[in-house]
Amino acid sequence: MPHTDPDMRAILYGLPPADLAAMPDRAAQVSPLIPGSAPLEDMAEASLEAALLLAPPGTVERRYALALAIRAVRPGGRLVALAPKDKGGTRLAKELRGFGCAVTDEPRRHHRICSATRPDSPSGIEAAVEAGAPRHIDNLALCTQPGIFSWDRLDPGTALLLRHMPPLAGRGADFGCGLGILARAVLKSEKVAALALIDIDRRAVAMARRNVGDARASLHWADLRGAEPALSGLDFVVSNPPFHDGGAEDQALGQAFIARAAAALRPGGTLLLVANAHLPYEAPLRAAFRSVTPTVTEGGYKLFEARK
Repeated sequence: MPHTDPDMRAILYGLPPADLAAMPDRAAQVSPLIPGSAPLEDMAEASLEAALLLAPPGTVERRYALALAIRAVRPGGRLVALAPKDKGGTRLAKELRGFGCAVTDEPRRHHRICSATRPDSPSGIEAAVEAGAPRHIDNLALCTQPGIFSWDRLDPGTALLLRHMPPLAGRGADFGCGLGILARAVLKSEKVAALALIDIDRRAVAMARRNVGDARASLHWADLRGAEPALSGLDFVVSNPPFHDGGAEDQALGQAFIARAAAALRPGGTLLLVANAHLPYEAPLRAAFRSVTPTVTEGGYKLFEARK
């Protein structure tokens, strides 16, 4: 159902640097990577005065977000989109002009900042929205959407954990659940009583809801660096944690997942974690857990079993 909040005048997608673009008045956050945000897809057509986007790096995902934002802004309304030059910024002006917008393009601080005016009749909106929309793909046999981590292929780290996952039982969680691939494998065991699936990406949670379809599963759109969801006394946690934030490597993400798992597990509970081999997770694992066993190293990935 289209969003028709009369107090909403603009939308904000992501967190653009404040010194590069001024935030529009009365703007609602619509990024799928910020829990609690309104869905961009729900914005009513031609209902807004302005939009500001930190454009995503992936071409299909970026064009999808731009098209939805243009559709939501009224004719003559203002749209500002920016991105680092090496993460789609150099393509922004051309893409916006392809939608029929009048565009000015300014380089600043390794970004390209494009200011555009929404035309009366934008072109190519439907095609871009269709290209970036959720779909079922045969190679994964799952529902997915461009922009989700490893949206169109099985991530090698996840594949490694799937091959070496021991039987699990009791109450557990999947930290950074993505499309629900690990969760589906975990829930094949009848001894698993409950599984919390948690991801910072609203799209991933929506697709996991479609893909898992098990009454024992609960789904949570949340940032595991925060306090939600409340988790305690778990028997196990499985995780292939992210190590990029906004396109830049951030080892603190995996470290936060490790600390959150240690806090959520009961004494004797187990964390099964897979990570790129170059990431230095041994020290935070040993600091948080009673025992840590590197069980497999293969194809540039490491698999750890840590017991609290």
